[in-house]
Amino acid sequence: MQLSLVIPLYNEEESLEQLHREICEVAEANNYDIEIIFIDDGSTDTSWAVVEKLTASDSRIRGIQFRRNFGKAAALQAGFNAAKGELVLTMDADLQDDPKEIPDFLRLIDTGLDVVSGWKQRRHDPWHKVFPSRVFNGMVSWLTGVKLHDHNCGMKCYRREVVENVALYGERHRFIPVLAAAQGYKVGEKVVAHRSRQFGHSKYGFARFFKGFLDMLTVWFLTKYGQRPQHLLGTVGLLIIALGIISYCIQCAYFAHALILQVPLGGASFHAATLLHIMLLSLPHLFVPVIFGTAFIILGFVAELFVSRTIQPERCYSIKKEIESQS
Repeated sequence: MQLSLVIPLYNEEESLEQLHREICEVAEANNYDIEIIFIDDGSTDTSWAVVEKLTASDSRIRGIQFRRNFGKAAALQAGFNAAKGELVLTMDADLQDDPKEIPDFLRLIDTGLDVVSGWKQRRHDPWHKVFPSRVFNGMVSWLTGVKLHDHNCGMKCYRREVVENVALYGERHRFIPVLAAAQGYKVGEKVVAHRSRQFGHSKYGFARFFKGFLDMLTVWFLTKYGQRPQHLLGTVGLLIIALGIISYCIQCAYFAHALILQVPLGGASFHAATLLHIMLLSLPHLFVPVIFGTAFIILGFVAELFVSRTIQPERCYSIKKEIESQS
């Protein structure tokens, strides 16, 4: 059984040779038939030169170079498209994922799981990255029903049919287990060691949590209502109509009560025609913001639905060069 290791990278020139050595040690110790696919996501350092050097020395390595930075989801999709193995394992190139974890991932796959996601139970990151990540993971698990402790972990293992049936774009790489579970695949997790970064610095800023939250809502919508969007959109529409009717009835009752009992409003009494005129003028101020805000949210869902059904994942990136050993 061949194992494909898909490794996206961006400016990781210092870590690639050590990562390659560690992977080879694990493969040789366990007699694994592997291929290693490095996807250079538009690096501005000498990462691609290192990939070329490694490819020339190891026939199991293949390299894909993007013309510019397209993001991790696009890099993973390119790797998935190129992978030939029956199992696909993803990991980061910064040495924080330990290749020694690979045998445990494969053993869990052998138990019948289709996806095994890593869980960095003890993280070597500052608190301002750890705390938002835990909040985000809790929200994803609660909203989607896929109970994982670490949806963000880059080290995951999949059966080939999973990556063939899950299309990636935008920032959806975090939600592959959620998307797979929505299609009926069995998802599990294992605790993995999270090593301290030896070289460079993190490529992810605080802004990714805002993007992740929006992507979480999108994935929830697509997995819950992707094939029946009217169940959500229609319900929202009916609620808006119902709230409008209820609010209108309350206002009518209030003004009718004042009119019947001749209760002064604002220090003066007035006639039914005046009350009706005030009611008609006040309604747009009450409902226009609500209706327009809701319309924009629904429009966003519809747009995401359209994109998810029509986008071609292989068009989310542009490959400048591909290499593999000639031996």
